[in-house]
Amino acid sequence: MARINRRTMLIGGAAATGLGAWALRPGDHSGARDGYFLGLQRALAAAGIATPTLVIDRARLDANVATLKAALPPGMAYRVVAKSLPSPDLIAHVRKSAGTDRLMTFNTPTLIALNRLMPDAGQLLGKPMPVAAMAAALPQLVAPDAVIWLIDSNARLASYAAVAEARGATLRIALELDVGLHRGGFAPGADLAAALQTIRGNPRLHLAGLMGYEPHLAALPTALGLREGALHDAWDIYGKAVAQVSDVLGAQTAATMLRNAAGSPTYRLYRDTHVANEVSAGSCLVKPTHFDTDVLRPHVAAAFIATPVIKAMDGTRLPGLESLGRIKALWDPNLARTVFIYGGNWMADPVDPPGLQTNGLFGLSSNQEMLNGGAGLHLAPDDMVFFRPHQSEAVFMQFGDIAVYDGHAIVDRWPVFPASA
Repeated sequence: MARINRRTMLIGGAAATGLGAWALRPGDHSGARDGYFLGLQRALAAAGIATPTLVIDRARLDANVATLKAALPPGMAYRVVAKSLPSPDLIAHVRKSAGTDRLMTFNTPTLIALNRLMPDAGQLLGKPMPVAAMAAALPQLVAPDAVIWLIDSNARLASYAAVAEARGATLRIALELDVGLHRGGFAPGADLAAALQTIRGNPRLHLAGLMGYEPHLAALPTALGLREGALHDAWDIYGKAVAQVSDVLGAQTAATMLRNAAGSPTYRLYRDTHVANEVSAGSCLVKPTHFDTDVLRPHVAAAFIATPVIKAMDGTRLPGLESLGRIKALWDPNLARTVFIYGGNWMADPVDPPGLQTNGLFGLSSNQEMLNGGAGLHLAPDDMVFFRPHQSEAVFMQFGDIAVYDGHAIVDRWPVFPASA
């Protein structure tokens, strides 16, 4: 049984929201099933799938790829973010649909695996790797020249240079810029100049380009010009860094090098290639709930968790608190029915049937999670409940092979990468 949240119980289930937790909740309490999810339920049943499963709607995925490509200005390249699409077959499908050979990876196991599976694809590291991780990965690469290592400081650059010298290797380097996120990286000035001079003086280091990530822009309001101002600040920083590259390594290098920017939250803000010449994105192609933003409104949800109902019953009974459950049901019509599902406690929200909610008093459970719904909730054991993940990078790897839905049937299963940081 799930752990009962007694602290919440003692203050009326309103630890964070006061009396609002007891108020009549708005929304759809009918439990009426959406036709889309009923079709998906039939497809899963026909495929014999009866355990928690991550489903990708291939048509919606392809529509999102088309949306992304249509939004890119002429000359803007697209790089697939592997951590957001953590399946080799999923990445291969997106590569083909988008017509790109560029990937961004965030850990060395994925880097090595993709380098072996797709040696033709160039990989840019999305975060700096500890020097020991880089040194361990280097001899395992079948196409080391296809990898661009990310450097955020002169100290890391020196440690990478030492490995390159010891191994007789040449490293392609991208310098991480702090364009306003303040998560590390170079700012235009003395430190960046020192890094460029180090690269200029070391034949085992080659500057492949710059990377400036700015997801904070999407979180800023448009009111009072806050987002627009931060965007231009980021571009100004980027432009000054490019000018320093030109000063130290020459105008030709500055003009032809990689200038990576953006991510799913911000790629649509780039309307030309004046600052960046490529953008990275992945999550927007499956659109978890964290990406329900104004910038990404044209994208559609393409990934769902499907899980069977184990038990279904009338009312809501809490162990040791049965009378409290009946009293609370007077204020909350979504306590008229209870289901226990196969698994739970995921970073996800229930979306079908509508009106389902977790029970804060009963608590979450990774074994059999309790969900409550209105009197119109007609779910029986073996029916499916559907969730939308909050994000893809951590959630997708919890369910084994991804079930691929073509709008009518489950037509493929795509294995995922092993969980890694």
